[in-house]
This record gives sequence, C-alpha cells and structure tokens, in this order.
Amino acid sequence: MSKVAKVIEVLAQSDKSWEDAAQNAINEASKSIRNIKSIYIKDKSAKVVDNKIVQYRITAKISFRIDEEKKK
Repeated sequence: MSKVAKVIEVLAQSDKSWEDAAQNAINEASKSIRNIKSIYIKDKSAKVVDNKIVQYRITAKISFRIDEEKKK
C-alpha cells in the first residue's frame, strides 16, 4: 500500500506579508481539504499604490495526502 499525495495550485493575498498570505492559503484550503502536508511558494508579487506595498500576493502549491478507501 503506497501513500499518495495530491498537489493543487492556489493564489492568496494579505495586507501584512507574504508569510501571512501563505497562512491565508493554508487556512482557506483547509476548509475543504484534509491532511495538508506542505506548501511551496512558487511566485511572489505585490500591489503598489503611491510607492507603498498595499497587498502581498503569492502563487503556491499545496500538497496533501489522499486517504485510502477503507475496505469493508
């Protein structure tokens, strides 16, 4: 029996930091996904207004373990 993981790509943002954007991604994904094991930050960007960063954005890959179907 092998363990299998699935990877999804998500976009997330924060007004505070890239780290907070990553946590937001995990928080939202965990509402519908169980067994999250890792997050890989693929890309970072920021929205700038009047020469100030106003929003931190990430593109991330989240991996999670797929449960084996229980045999009856």
